Amino acid sequence: MKSTKFYNVKGMHCASCAHIIERTVKKIDGVNSIVVNSGTEKALIDLDENKTSVDILNQKLTPLGYTILNTRAHDDTSLSADKDLHAEHLNMHQTKKEKLTEINELKRKIYAALPLAVFSIFIMSWEIFAKYNWIPPIPETFYNFAHHLLPLFATYIFVTIGKPYILGVYRFFRYGKANMDTLIGLGTSVAFIYSFIIASFEKILGSYIDVTYTYYDVAIVVITFITLGKYLEARSKLKTGDAIEKLLDLQAKTALVLRDKKEIEIPIAHVQREDIVIIKPGQKIPTDGIVIEGSSFVDESMITGEPMPIEKNIGARVVAGTINTTGTFNFTTKKVGSETLLANIIKMVEEAQESKAPIQALADKISSIFVPIVLILAIIAVIAWLYFGIPTLGFSTALSFALTSFVGMLIIACPCALGLATPTAIIVGVGKGAREGILIKDAATLEALHTADVVVVDKTGTITEGKPRFTKIDNKSTYTDHEIISILATLESRSEHPIAHAIVQYAQEQNITLKNMSQFAAMKGKGLSGVIDGTEYIAGNIRIASDLQLSFDTRHLDEETHSGKTPILLANKNELFAIIYVADPIKPEVIETVRELHKRKKTVVMLTGDNKNTAEYIAKIVGIDQVIAEVTPEDKLHVIKDFQDKGHVVVMAGDGVNDAPALAQAHVGIAMSTGTDVAIASAGITLLGGDISKIVKAVDLSAMTMHGIKQNLFWAFIYNVIGIPLAAGAFYPVFGWLLSPVFAGFAMAMSSVSVISNSLRIKTKKL
Repeated sequence: MKSTKFYNVKGMHCASCAHIIERTVKKIDGVNSIVVNSGTEKALIDLDENKTSVDILNQKLTPLGYTILNTRAHDDTSLSADKDLHAEHLNMHQTKKEKLTEINELKRKIYAALPLAVFSIFIMSWEIFAKYNWIPPIPETFYNFAHHLLPLFATYIFVTIGKPYILGVYRFFRYGKANMDTLIGLGTSVAFIYSFIIASFEKILGSYIDVTYTYYDVAIVVITFITLGKYLEARSKLKTGDAIEKLLDLQAKTALVLRDKKEIEIPIAHVQREDIVIIKPGQKIPTDGIVIEGSSFVDESMITGEPMPIEKNIGARVVAGTINTTGTFNFTTKKVGSETLLANIIKMVEEAQESKAPIQALADKISSIFVPIVLILAIIAVIAWLYFGIPTLGFSTALSFALTSFVGMLIIACPCALGLATPTAIIVGVGKGAREGILIKDAATLEALHTADVVVVDKTGTITEGKPRFTKIDNKSTYTDHEIISILATLESRSEHPIAHAIVQYAQEQNITLKNMSQFAAMKGKGLSGVIDGTEYIAGNIRIASDLQLSFDTRHLDEETHSGKTPILLANKNELFAIIYVADPIKPEVIETVRELHKRKKTVVMLTGDNKNTAEYIAKIVGIDQVIAEVTPEDKLHVIKDFQDKGHVVVMAGDGVNDAPALAQAHVGIAMSTGTDVAIASAGITLLGGDISKIVKAVDLSAMTMHGIKQNLFWAFIYNVIGIPLAAGAFYPVFGWLLSPVFAGFAMAMSSVSVISNSLRIKTKKL
C-alpha cells in the first residue's frame, strides 16, 4: 500500500544531515521518494508499506544518529473526518514540548560551560595582550594554576558537552558519513588530543616543538560557542513555525449542540454533519456550516485577514475558527474535521512550509559536497603549512599554524547557515501570508510571484463583486416581460454563473414561477439551452446571435454595454425574444489595487468572456492597461500562452472555476475565494475573502521573502568565502592574518543565528 506522509526527524542539525538521510533512505527497497527539509526538521516520504516501514528506515538511520518519528501525517488516508485537527493540535504541542526539552537541555549545558569558557577567554586574552606589551604578563603562580586547570575544564567540556561531536567523528570513520558534527568533532578532537599529548610528554617534546602553548582553551571555547549557537538557533526556529500553531489554536475544543431537543456540550471530535450547533456571544465557531436561525456579526480576521466583522443572517455560511461577536444564532454543520476550511488552511500552510523553492537548489547542491571538500582543503592546508612553513618559520611554528588552520577551517566551514537560509525565510513568509488571508501552495509559487510582469485578471468576481443585479429588459417579442423572465430564469436555474444567480434572484423577488424544463445543455463560453413547453430556448452572450445568424438593431445594445451593463440574449433558432441587462458593481478596492500594481511595474490585463464594450467601460474606470473580451475558457488559456511565448512571466487571478485552465497555465495562478465554497488548493495562491487588494500584498510578500532569502544566502556564503581562506592562512604571507579557531567557532555559531534572525524580520514588516 502506497503511503506519502510527513515525518518529524530527530537528530538533524544541518543541510548535510538532510542529504545523508535522503541518500540513505533512497537506497532502501520500497521507498519511492524522500524530501528532507533541514529548516523544519521534517521529511516527506513516499513508500510502499508492503515492502518497508518506518522501523526498517530507522534501522539504517539510527546508527547514523537520526530517527524518523512515526507521527500523524497529512495524507488523505490518515486524516479522519472528525479527529484530525485535534490530533494535529496534540502532535504540535508534543513536538513543541520536545523542542522545549531540547532547548532546556542546551541551556543547562551552556550554564555549565559558560563560566569555564569565560575563564579560558580571560587567560587567552591576557596572553595575547601581554604579547604586544599592552598589559603586564601573567604572574607565574597564576599561569601555573591556569596551566593545570584548563586541561580539567577541557576534559569535562569535551567528554560531556562535546559528546555529540565525538559521535560525529566516530560515525564518519565507521560509516563514512560526515556532517556538521563531524567537522566540529574533528577540529576540537585534534585540538584536545594535541594538547593532551603536549601536556603528557612536555619534557620529551620540548626539544622539538614549542610546548608552552596548548589548545585546551580552543576546545573549551569552540564547543561552548557552538552549543550556544545551537541554543539560540533552536529558540529562533521555534518562533519561525508559530503560524500553524496559531491556526490550530483557533479550533474550538467543544461545541454546544442541540440533540433530542436538549442542549449538550460535546468535544469537537464528536460533532457530526447536520448537527445543529448553538453559538452564543464570544464563542468560537467549531465547524463549517450554514446559519438556520438568528443573526450576528462574526470576526473572520484570523481566517481572511479582514478586520471588520461580517454580518451573518439565515442562509449565510460560517467557518470553523472564526469568533462570534454579539448575537446568538444556530447553524447546521456541513463540514467537520479535515473537511473544514481551517483544516485545509493548516494543511496547505504546512505543505507550503515544507516545500523547497527553486533558489534552494544551489544551496542544496553545495551543501551535499561541502563537508568532504572542506575536509580535503583542511588537510591540504596542513600539508602546505608544513611544506612551506618549516623552511621559513621552523617546525614548531609551522606545526602550530598548521593545527590552527586545520581546526579553524573545520569549525568555520559548517554549512548550517547555508542549509537554513531558504527554508527559514519560506516558513516565515508562508506563515505571514496565512495570517493575511493569503494562502500559498508551495515555495516555488512564492518565489515566482514577484518576478511577474503581467497580471491578468478575470472580470466577474475579481474586478467586480460577482453579484450582478438585474437592471432592465429590452423585449423584442410578443411575450410579456413576466414570461420572458420566467423562461430565462428557468434556463439559468441550472447554471452556477453569477449572472444566472442574478436572473433567478430577480425572478424570486418578483414572485415569478419557474417552468418545467427538459434537455438542458450548457454551451461552454456561450450560454445554455433547454426545452420549455415544447420549445427549445437558448440564452447566452452576443455570440449566440452570431451562431444563430439572428440580426437585430444593435444601437441600444451598444449604448447599454458602453455604460457597463452585461447583455443576456434569449432566443430560439429562428427568433430573438429579448435582451436582458445586468450590472455588476466594481469592487471599491480595485482602482487602488491597479494603481499599486502599476507602481510595481506590472502590466494589468482584463481577460473576460463578457461583452467587449462592457469590459472596456470597466477597464477605463479602474485603469486597466489592456482588455481581451468575449473569450471562452479555452481562449483564456491560449491568451496566457501567448503572453508566455512573448517572454512574459504571467500571474492569472480568477474565481478558480471557469478560469481553471488559465490559472493552471499561468506561472502563478491566484484564486479569489470567499473562503467557504472554493477549493483553496485549486491555484498556486488563494486570496481568502476574494479581496483583490491582496494581490499587491502577495506580490510584496514574495519580494520581501525572496529578498530575505538572498540576504541569507549572501551572509551564509560570505562567512565561508572569507572565513575558510582566512582560517587556512591564505592571507598570512601578505597581511599576517590567521584566524583563531575560537573566533571561527563564534563566527560559525553566529552565522546560523543571523540567518534565522534575518528571516524572522519578515514577520515584523508591514504588507
